[in-house]
Amino acid sequence: MVKQRRRRPGLIALSVALIAVGGLSGAVLYSASGQRTAVLVVTRDVPVGTKLTRTDFSEASVALDPAVKSVKASHASDLVGQRSAVDLRAGSLLTANQVTDKSLVGRGQQLVGVSLKPSQIPATRLVPGQRILIVSTPDSDAVATAEDSGLEAKPKTLAASVVAVGAPATGTGNIVVDVAVPVKDGPPLAARVATGNVAVIVDARAGS
Repeated sequence: MVKQRRRRPGLIALSVALIAVGGLSGAVLYSASGQRTAVLVVTRDVPVGTKLTRTDFSEASVALDPAVKSVKASHASDLVGQRSAVDLRAGSLLTANQVTDKSLVGRGQQLVGVSLKPSQIPATRLVPGQRILIVSTPDSDAVATAEDSGLEAKPKTLAASVVAVGAPATGTGNIVVDVAVPVKDGPPLAARVATGNVAVIVDARAGS
């Protein structure tokens, strides 16, 4: 004769409670994952130092982990005119630490426009924030001094950072690059630029 198993009310109650808790946890998780937030997404690749416009980002509704500090869509107008602090990639969420309102012209610096022919600048487009060297070509003073000393002339160079890059002029392809240099170097650079005897090089360590 088969004995019937004895039902244990306490065990049954515990099982029911665990099932209820599991169902409630699943409902909470589903509810949390369904909460979506309107945030900003980068619409195109934006080089570091570029002034942001409203077309650089768009609105998207996504479910976010609380640890992700993305910029809410309601703050879009606050970002226009600020600069990208890092290279922004199309399709990525925009975060607050990726933008800055700081100027690329620091204290103790001057802004100088450098007009350049296509042959005086690398083919790779310069971007704001990039470090460059402006070379005097030729440096007549250095040439004369070197010849008197029997040495090889070394052109003068000036370290600068790119602030803005103009569009190529129709017909000539010439562009104007705004650069930030120390105050003491501003006037001499402007004088050299006026002669057209300058060229720009990019150190590989500074990026390209």
